[in-house]
Amino acid sequence: MIAALLLPLLVPFAAPVLVRWAGARLRPTAALWTLTATACVLAGAWLAALGGLLLAGALTVSALAPLGHLIHPLNVVPTVIAYPAAALAVGALVLCAYTVTRSVLRQFRQYRTAHAQLRHASTAGDLSVLDRPEADAYALPGNPGRIVVTSGTLRALDGPEREALFAHERAHLAGRHHYFLAAAELATRCHPAMNALRDAIGLAVERVADEAAATAVGDRSLTARAIGRAALAGSTGRPVHPSFAAGAAGGPIPQRVKALLQPTAVPHGLAIAAAGLLLASSAVTGAGAAAGLVSLHHNVEIAQGEVQDD
Repeated sequence: MIAALLLPLLVPFAAPVLVRWAGARLRPTAALWTLTATACVLAGAWLAALGGLLLAGALTVSALAPLGHLIHPLNVVPTVIAYPAAALAVGALVLCAYTVTRSVLRQFRQYRTAHAQLRHASTAGDLSVLDRPEADAYALPGNPGRIVVTSGTLRALDGPEREALFAHERAHLAGRHHYFLAAAELATRCHPAMNALRDAIGLAVERVADEAAATAVGDRSLTARAIGRAALAGSTGRPVHPSFAAGAAGGPIPQRVKALLQPTAVPHGLAIAAAGLLLASSAVTGAGAAAGLVSLHHNVEIAQGEVQDD
């Protein structure tokens, strides 16, 4: 049981290597869905494994066994292992709860602030213009979603570049990319080793929007130029909008510009292998967590006297 629960705790540490190899070999849309699914499964399995270790350690204590209606304390691993494992699980779960709660509250405050700023913005259709000298542009989800740009951004770009920028932000809203970015943020807060996954998902979101904008305006060079100029003019200060509000200047700009100007075709078989590797790691991790919890449940039933030990 312990061995099965250890698997979900260790696999996320391999995420940077998996992402570095597989993420670059997937088309933007495939990368976005595959990476997000991987992040969610790894984070969920990590939490389930910690919960299983905590429960196994707690029910090993004689004083706590009656709380689980156990006839005798759980005896799945030696106490010299169960107690430290449970203590580590408690610490990890508390830290995870703290970081997730802090992130959610911060994102919520920034989301409310960003919407409050729109009361003083000039609007035209789905576009809201903030009168600010610093350059910034992002897609703010809501009902309805808004494309928010500053006057500094509009001054930095010419007419065609603005259209490319707006097409990029509309792609974020149409694709509901804020859900992908929020999932990546929460998964990272659960396990810091998955920072690489969050960054890769952020890049995939921008690449999907880049391709959509290039298709909408019919000019890949124009889209690349608009992205580059928006990034160069962008504010270096702390953003006032939440991280799930995707902006045109997000992600590694040189990599995005190169992908637009020099698109490369990845062999179909290699792309399938990359997606398969990520999905296989998710499946193995999820299966490990499920197997560990099923084994734990069976041992709890034995300790409760509901089933006989084989």
